Amino acid sequence: MKIAVLPGDGIGPEVTREAISVLESVGIADLTLFDGDVGGIAYKRHGHPLPAETLTMAREADAILFGAVGDPDCDGLERSLRPEQAILGLRKELDLFANLRPAKVYKGLEHLSPLNPEIASTLDLLIVRELTGDVYFGDKGERIAEDGGREGWDMMSYSETEVRRIARVAFRAARSGDCRVCSVDKANVLETSQVWRDTVKGAADSHPDIDLSHMYVDNAAMQVISNPSQFGVILTGNLFGDILSDLASAAVGSIGLLASASLGDRQTAYGTFGLYEPIHGSAPDIAGQGKANPMACILSAAMMLRHSFEMEAEAARIEAAVERALADGIRGGDLGGDHGTEAVGAAVRERL
Repeated sequence: MKIAVLPGDGIGPEVTREAISVLESVGIADLTLFDGDVGGIAYKRHGHPLPAETLTMAREADAILFGAVGDPDCDGLERSLRPEQAILGLRKELDLFANLRPAKVYKGLEHLSPLNPEIASTLDLLIVRELTGDVYFGDKGERIAEDGGREGWDMMSYSETEVRRIARVAFRAARSGDCRVCSVDKANVLETSQVWRDTVKGAADSHPDIDLSHMYVDNAAMQVISNPSQFGVILTGNLFGDILSDLASAAVGSIGLLASASLGDRQTAYGTFGLYEPIHGSAPDIAGQGKANPMACILSAAMMLRHSFEMEAEAARIEAAVERALADGIRGGDLGGDHGTEAVGAAVRERL
């Protein structure tokens, strides 16, 4: 099984190192790892945040474990050369159109959420976000307005084909839970959202086991923090998904616990090809200090075993070990504790 490990910038190398160590401790045989440069470190070494050799490595792998990108030294570069273009480029070039981001408040950590503990304890949902379309990848530009000032514009669009394929991902994901899918849009204002809603409804006709509902994005934002138990799977587009997933992350209490998977249609000999990454950034202020919480990256590795290698038992073992470590008081600085990166990784390995 070939995994392209792309640590990236800041704390990326530290957290991916612990995730790989946990994978090795699970006892997986026939595991081959390839390291590649992405982000700011790639720009400094190769002149581009996503070098051709890294993209080739990613294409030839069965899955990608990604750390984080972001380097203050690169903030002045033109947009196409900034570190963040690495992850956007991988998503687009590899057609990773479906982002799965679970958000769950672990027992005993309710007090870390900004929500009322009784509400926080009910937060356990999955956001399925379309990742390669919408306004992020539409035509954009700048022009002179009638008053002589600058005017920026961005085109938002979705085709029926794009919506149908992300809807199928959400429906499949819902079957591992209670078969509830809430499709989030802004169909009362946007034509793009009207096409989205109509297409999701049509796609649901061939999935009668799915309990499908619809909600406008502004109401969905309120409901995620006021009544999260009503959601199983939230299905939405790129822009709205970006916002709602960060909102749900904040409600959990720490982004150091949140994993994600970006999947496409490509199938390997083992499962669905995908890219797996913690949702936190590169955190340059603590990089190299051994303070970063690696749990999000470890949980991302568990998602990789589940989706790209169909190793459900091993994935569940890792997730249970993380949950047990938290229950035993193993906390990184983001959770108010004093356990460092290596100590957290060791604690998870011990509980495997």
